[in-house]
Amino acid sequence: MKIGKIDNETLERLVLGRTGAPRSEVIVGPGIGEDCAVLDFGEYECVLSTDPITAGASRVGTLAVHISCNDVASNGFEPLAVMLTVLLPPSVTEEEVGEIARQADEAAKELGVQIIGGHTEVTNAVTQPVISAVAIGRSQRRKEGQEESALVGDLIVVTKKLALEGTALAAAKCGKELQPYLTDEEIVHANAMIDRISVVKEGVIAGRTGVKIMHDITEGGVLGAVWEVCTRVGVGAEIEAAELPFEEVTMTVCAVLGLDPMRLISSGSMLMCVSAEQWNILNKELSKAGIETNVIGRVKDKSDGITLIMRNGDREAVLPPGPDEIYNI
Repeated sequence: MKIGKIDNETLERLVLGRTGAPRSEVIVGPGIGEDCAVLDFGEYECVLSTDPITAGASRVGTLAVHISCNDVASNGFEPLAVMLTVLLPPSVTEEEVGEIARQADEAAKELGVQIIGGHTEVTNAVTQPVISAVAIGRSQRRKEGQEESALVGDLIVVTKKLALEGTALAAAKCGKELQPYLTDEEIVHANAMIDRISVVKEGVIAGRTGVKIMHDITEGGVLGAVWEVCTRVGVGAEIEAAELPFEEVTMTVCAVLGLDPMRLISSGSMLMCVSAEQWNILNKELSKAGIETNVIGRVKDKSDGITLIMRNGDREAVLPPGPDEIYNI
C-alpha cells in the first residue's frame, strides 16, 4: 500500500464498518473528515482526538502535542490534557529522549494543557521516534439546532497561511537541495514555520462566536480538507486558486521539490464555513487576536460538486485526497 493515510475508499471499505459495539453515550463516532470523537458526559461532552506523528522526527514532541490539540480546537473547544505513547528505536540516546520530553512539555505549557500519562518504549519495530497523542477537551452539552450544517452561499475561510507544516518539514529534510534557490534567511524562516502550527486560538474564538463547521487542515492540504468537509456535511464547493494564501517561500520550496502546495500538509491553518453575517463578527474577533483570515471560496449545492477555479479560469474537479505531498520527498 502507499505511504500515508489510507485513502478514504479503502478506509470505508475495510475499517469504518468495524467499530465494535454501539454505545448510546457516543455522540460523534468515526467518519470521513471527522477530527474528533464526542462522548455524552451528562451536563458536558467529552471531546477526544488522536494522531500519530511520523513525518517530523526533529520536532516530534512539539508536533505531537499541537496536532492533537488542534483537532479538539476544530470543535471550538479548548483542549485540557494530552496522553502520549512514545515509540523509540534502539539507536535512541538519553539526550534524544530528554529532548522529545522537553519539546512536549514546552508545547503543552504554551497551550495550557497537562500531559496526564501515556507510554514510553524502545522497540525495533520503528526506525525513528513515533508518537501517538490523545488530546482531551470538555464542552457544555450542545442543544438541538447546534449541529453542524452549511448553506449554499456560505463563505469558505482559512486562517493564516497554508502549508506551514509542510514547508517546515520539507526545509528540514531538504535544506541542502534548497540552498541554491533560497537565501540562508529564507531557509531559517521556512524551518521556523513549525512554530506557527497551532490553531487552538482561532478554534476557540470561532467556537465562541458560533461557528459550527471547522476542520484542521492536515494531510492532503487545503484541497483535501475542503473535500473532507464537503463530504462530511453533504455539500459542494467552489474554490478560487488565486485566493489561496501561500507564503512566497512555500511556493519556492514546492517548485524546487516538485510538490503541489494545495495538497501539502497544512497544520497551522483552520478551514471554516460561515455565513456572510457570521463572517463579519468572526473576522473582527480574529483580527483582534492578530490572526489573518482569507475567504477562498463558497459553499455550493452538492449537485454542483467540488470545483477548483484555476488562475487562468479553467475549472478542475477536486478529487478525494491521496497520500500527502510530503511523502514525495
